[in-house]
Amino acid sequence: MQRIGVFVCHCGTNIAATVDVKAVAEALQHEPGVVISKEYQYMCSEAGQNLVKDAIKEYNLSGIVICSCSPRMHENTFRKAAASVGLNPYLVEVANIREQCSWIHKDMEEATEKAIILGRAAIAKVHLNAPLTAGESPVAKRALVIGGGIAGIQTALDIADAGFDVDIVEKEPTIGGKMTQIDKTFPTLDCAACILTPKMVECSQNEKIHIHSYSEVSDVKGFVGNFTVTIKKKARFVDETKCTGCGLCTEKCPQKKVPNLFNLGLDYRRAIYIPFAQAVPKVATIDADYCNMLKNGKCGVCAKVCSAGAINYEQKDEYIEQKYGAIIVATGYNPIKLDKYDEFAYSQCPDVVTSLELERLMNAAGPNGGTLLRPSDKSHPHTIVFVQCVGSRCDDSKGKPYCSKICCMYTAKHAMLIREKYPDTDVYVFYIDVRTPGKNFDEFYRRAVEQYGVHYIKGMVGKVTPKSDGKIDVQASDLLSNEQLHIDADMVVLATAIEPDKTARPLATMLTASMDTNDFFTEAHAKLRPVESPTAGIFLSGACQGPKDIPETVAQAGAAASKAIGLLCKDSITCNPCVAHSDELMCNGCSSCEKVCPYGAITYLDKEFRMPDRTTKIRRVASVNPAVCQGCGACTVACPSGAMDLNGFSNSQIMAEVDAICK
Repeated sequence: MQRIGVFVCHCGTNIAATVDVKAVAEALQHEPGVVISKEYQYMCSEAGQNLVKDAIKEYNLSGIVICSCSPRMHENTFRKAAASVGLNPYLVEVANIREQCSWIHKDMEEATEKAIILGRAAIAKVHLNAPLTAGESPVAKRALVIGGGIAGIQTALDIADAGFDVDIVEKEPTIGGKMTQIDKTFPTLDCAACILTPKMVECSQNEKIHIHSYSEVSDVKGFVGNFTVTIKKKARFVDETKCTGCGLCTEKCPQKKVPNLFNLGLDYRRAIYIPFAQAVPKVATIDADYCNMLKNGKCGVCAKVCSAGAINYEQKDEYIEQKYGAIIVATGYNPIKLDKYDEFAYSQCPDVVTSLELERLMNAAGPNGGTLLRPSDKSHPHTIVFVQCVGSRCDDSKGKPYCSKICCMYTAKHAMLIREKYPDTDVYVFYIDVRTPGKNFDEFYRRAVEQYGVHYIKGMVGKVTPKSDGKIDVQASDLLSNEQLHIDADMVVLATAIEPDKTARPLATMLTASMDTNDFFTEAHAKLRPVESPTAGIFLSGACQGPKDIPETVAQAGAAASKAIGLLCKDSITCNPCVAHSDELMCNGCSSCEKVCPYGAITYLDKEFRMPDRTTKIRRVASVNPAVCQGCGACTVACPSGAMDLNGFSNSQIMAEVDAICK
């Protein structure tokens, strides 16, 4: 005979404002098997937990139902409370009457009725609950950081400082990410390279950090604490162990007209190249799309001049398999493409550039050696117009609905730097709103206006038109004065929206991690677990989770590292006992469950069965590895014969809940 206790939470007014909590407790008191039903203002508080503990001991309860907020919030809290007084924690059920009831209803009578139904369903499930015992799984003492920008670098350094091995996988030939392309950083106007380069060097010299540059993750299997990752090291046709980074090959290569992607195509490089002077690792890479030797077997100059013998035209892609306890995603961002924004003449006029292209034009290591010149004729620009929110905060299919967060500040930075170095240049900034949410950010923006004389105009640029005399006609509106403006500009700079790197979506599929509609990784909880993915063991660092500036990125990188370290410090972790199992007598060996399992937990065995006529028959049946299974339930849905079931969420329990709701 079941002895069930029901406890209904007010959650302050979160629940009680819409649900008659007392009526819910009284109604559930009369459900079969319920021996006590109480309501309390804050069930998750110490007093509320003590109420549950005392009731378990006093009434000898065999099951608990907590009607409160989402089980994501406090299921573990109540399980621990039950376990502390001897009740199996998996005999505790949470009925979500906050997110699924009080928060989505306005009518109290309707919400109260629904809360009673949800409580009734939870009671029906508890009747069929069985005690479960959680096993343990060892933790691999190694972390993987996917992405080698400032977020990935900081995360790796923090994990290595804690004494754990960490691998960085970076798709480019060098670590550093977007920060390597930036000239100065706001709000201090520090040299970006001066801040970043020591971090890059520290990474390369740390014996705990292993850099896999020019590489990508090709496969991920396993679960928290025991991920098996396959890393594809792309052939760079240069032996990393032999290359000294002398650069002689990059000087002698006859193929000179290769677009320099590091400078965003604003100048050219050779077919064999080192991206920039401070690259880590400082190893040359051959671009197979332009190398004459790789394309038609004619050249070989780089091999002839390389005294270290590092050039290897026969090099192939290499695959490395490694086990990791934790994975940190730091895949970063990219500016959006502007092919849908013909009104700004970006594809028609070389003097219309993006903000990141302006960074390279102003950088001492850029195509002009630090002198700001117009790309078209290399003349000095005297009038520059900045256009804010290009592709950000859009309500159409062209751009992004969100604010890209960094644009207002880097535009103010660009305007200040230009006015400081070239006082004869007029700078106009057209904006929707100026957003400066960081520490000292508003002061920084006001300096641009008050100290440097930048013309900020609240309004939208409607059209940008190249003129025959080399000028650019910028047609815009001034919303404050209600005037239409025409400005003859020498350059136009577009503050483009940023979006997640294109590798993020396929990577999320491999990691079974959640993403939002904009392809940013979704955190487990926006406030309480902001650097954790809903998938256990996967952590988020930097702009892969949402737009952010460098200080915020570094802060989140440290937070992600601390969470990963907390996991890696454990010798073993408690496994989820709510795993799938197969009824071998019902299994027909169709492989449907194996195909949908995202964790590779299901294999097939040939087993011998004794038939009613005493003969034996070999049948192919599914077998679940409980150490790998994460209890997602995909196999139970896919199984056509109903042989797959899930501990804690069995088919009979689910149907009992449905019956309780429908009665």
